[in-house]
Amino acid sequence: MKAVARLWVIPFALVVWELVARAVADTDFPPPTTIVARMYELWFSGPYVLTDVAVDNLLPSLGRMFGGWVLAAVLGVLLGVVLGRSRTATQYVDPLMEFGRSIPPPLLLPVFLVLFEARLATQLATIVFGVIWPVLLNSIDGARSVDRMYTETATVFNLSRAQRLRLVVLPAASPKIFAGLRLSLSLALILMVITELIGGTDGIGYQLLQAQRSFDGAGVWAAIALLGILGYLVNSLFVLAERRVLRWHRQAGHG
Repeated sequence: MKAVARLWVIPFALVVWELVARAVADTDFPPPTTIVARMYELWFSGPYVLTDVAVDNLLPSLGRMFGGWVLAAVLGVLLGVVLGRSRTATQYVDPLMEFGRSIPPPLLLPVFLVLFEARLATQLATIVFGVIWPVLLNSIDGARSVDRMYTETATVFNLSRAQRLRLVVLPAASPKIFAGLRLSLSLALILMVITELIGGTDGIGYQLLQAQRSFDGAGVWAAIALLGILGYLVNSLFVLAERRVLRWHRQAGHG
């Protein structure tokens, strides 16, 4: 009930926005009703809900975002767990990781374009490079902080290295791994938009850029609102999945 009670702020802010925007009457600052109407016209007025423009732009954007995120998640977790269980290896690669994470991913777009030539590969490489660091660092921290009692018990039962990683290390490190995955998902959305703004030919970011170039203020705000809604939905779904997967961890903590 408390969460529902706090939701009054949203309609209040929208009403204030509507009144101020209509009073100002600036095409670059349209009221929410105009933005919603433009969103419906652009993306949700098709015969099967989605318009052709939505199919041609929303689906490629989602494919790039989730494709880059999944690749970064797999690489980050695998490398992170291996490095987390080997302090010596971490010491060797730590300077490289610190250097890599300090580079803004959009700056590497020209480099990736030269290396991969294909536009999709360049966009995916940029997303993976920017997204992998939270997953990698959290996986290292999670694998490194596994309680020694767990690993010693696994040794007593003569579990192989692969079995220890699968049955002991990964479950124990999963809360921190999921924290990194959640942060990286938000970064994947941001980088997806950036790669589409810089040299893209389709996607939500490309639509936003085209609206800005054609002085379509409502279209710009419609794309921004769509990205906000998309980010909220993706994060909410991930939180639900995280709670389901880590239910055992919360129960163990309460126990």
